[in-house]
Amino acid sequence: MYVTEEHNEKREKKGQQRWNNRISLSASLPEDVCGVFAGSVCVVKHSKDPIFDIRESIREMIQSEGVCDWNDMEELVYCYIALNSSEVHEIIRDAFLSLCTN
Repeated sequence: MYVTEEHNEKREKKGQQRWNNRISLSASLPEDVCGVFAGSVCVVKHSKDPIFDIRESIREMIQSEGVCDWNDMEELVYCYIALNSSEVHEIIRDAFLSLCTN
C-alpha cells in the first residue's frame, strides 16, 4: 500500500492544527524563594482528588528535601500558595494542616 503525497500533506496539516489548539502551562517558583526549595522544579497537575494529591506532593517535598524546621515548612507553604490560584488556597491549607496533625 502506497501513501500518496496529498494524504501525507493532509495528515501533517491536521497534526499542526492539533498542536495549535493545545494550551501550554508552565510554572516557576517566585524569585524570592531561597533555601532548600530554590532549585525545585514545579509540576502542573490536574487532579480528581486535589486534597489527596496536594498532601502527597507536600509529603514528597518534605521527605525529598529533608524539611525539619518550621522555617522550611513556611517556605514550602509559600511556594504552594504562590504557584496556585486563590481557589486552591483552602485546599492547600487543609492539606498542610492534615499533615501537621498526623
